[in-house]
Amino acid sequence: MTNMNNNKKTLFDKVWDAHVVETVPDGPQIIYIDKHLIHEVTSPQAFAELEARDLKVFRPAQIVATADHNVPTQHQELPIRDELSRNQVEQLTENCTKNGIELFGLGHPYQGIVHIIAPELGITQPGMSIVCGDSHTSTHGAFGAIAFGIGTSQVAQVFASQCLLLNKPKSMRITVKGTLNQDVQPKDVILYIISKIGTDGGTGYFCEYAGDVFENMSMEGRMTVCNMSIEMGARGGMIAPDDITFDYVKGRTFAPKGEEWEEKVAYWRTLKTDEGAVFDCEFTFDASEIQPMVTYGTNPGMGISVHENIPAPRNESEAKALQYMGLHAGQSLSDIQVNYVFIGSCTNARIEDFRSVAEYIKGKSRSGHVHALIVPGSQQVVKQIYEEGLDAVFREAGFEIRQPGCSACLAMNDDKIPDGQYCVSTSNRNFEGRQGQGARTILASPLTAAKVAVEGKISIIQHLN
Repeated sequence: MTNMNNNKKTLFDKVWDAHVVETVPDGPQIIYIDKHLIHEVTSPQAFAELEARDLKVFRPAQIVATADHNVPTQHQELPIRDELSRNQVEQLTENCTKNGIELFGLGHPYQGIVHIIAPELGITQPGMSIVCGDSHTSTHGAFGAIAFGIGTSQVAQVFASQCLLLNKPKSMRITVKGTLNQDVQPKDVILYIISKIGTDGGTGYFCEYAGDVFENMSMEGRMTVCNMSIEMGARGGMIAPDDITFDYVKGRTFAPKGEEWEEKVAYWRTLKTDEGAVFDCEFTFDASEIQPMVTYGTNPGMGISVHENIPAPRNESEAKALQYMGLHAGQSLSDIQVNYVFIGSCTNARIEDFRSVAEYIKGKSRSGHVHALIVPGSQQVVKQIYEEGLDAVFREAGFEIRQPGCSACLAMNDDKIPDGQYCVSTSNRNFEGRQGQGARTILASPLTAAKVAVEGKISIIQHLN
């Protein structure tokens, strides 16, 4: 285990150890869970399991629910047309009512993507343990929390006991030193890291991100980075909380207030890796090497900068990926006919993301053949978009604004990309069929996606100024 030979602890050690209820000799540990986030897709079976075993939800006050994955992003005031989606959303409402769980469902001012609403409402806080039946729960690690996705059977375990039986992961630290190049966004940073260490480089580890780049990054940016930790195989990712974190959390709806706030911040300031703590694995990168990134294959590790051509496949899997994508070695990215741009998802649907898009497209228009979707991550983000006048910028440029939801990140709702079409997407996964059967996904940052929407193709970003 990490740091057996000294008493120095990593950030991960400190938060994990604070949540150990009991240790099984030579085995796993029982970990207490502070917050359990649920949505309509992975909770019904867990609720059903509890009922079948005549068990009650142990601590309903520690659970936060929302509808996000398969909700429509148009006409949310009307009944959901798709029967499966409608049934799941209705089942979530019924289960939450029956068990006394607070639900931010359709029509609620706090509704939105689960990993966006919890941070913006102050539910996510440093030092917590947070789980959800969703792989991108690692988003919340940006606050110095241990956050990770769980399966349906584990959802039921947390419902029944507010605990999980887990083996402690190994520790990894990824340090990025220096200053980022102009137009390089947090999404580019994590896509670069995954392209270097691979989609299995983090398997078995919990990763801490450290160095100048992350210390200077906004909370929205940190959430984007931690969100995609799972895409390199890590159990989760986290960043030490600091004044940027505290300033973000302070004053939010469910954040501590008054004397409790001062006490919490005093504790949160202790949540950083001790000098001399040992990690099981370390990587260090130079920020100056990172350029705006895109993916060209069918996993997030197949990434290159916008300055490069499609590389030759290194194995049969990559050759198959290129075949699916309709691309070939040596091809210029600018040759790809992009007809769809999706700016949204739990990775990049926060107000900062939309501000950067609006700043770039102001006074410009989308290319005539591009369908450009703006899908805010929550009703709170929608409110900010309209208050700041970003909606006018989007509409004037020909971008379509939708209502909050996971939308075209995954093919669980109406927002699917047609078979064979290319979509430059700010989401987190580019697997075969992820955005619809036969859809070809190219992952990118919000700024790169905005440029593609205007240019109609992938090309080198011209500086904003």
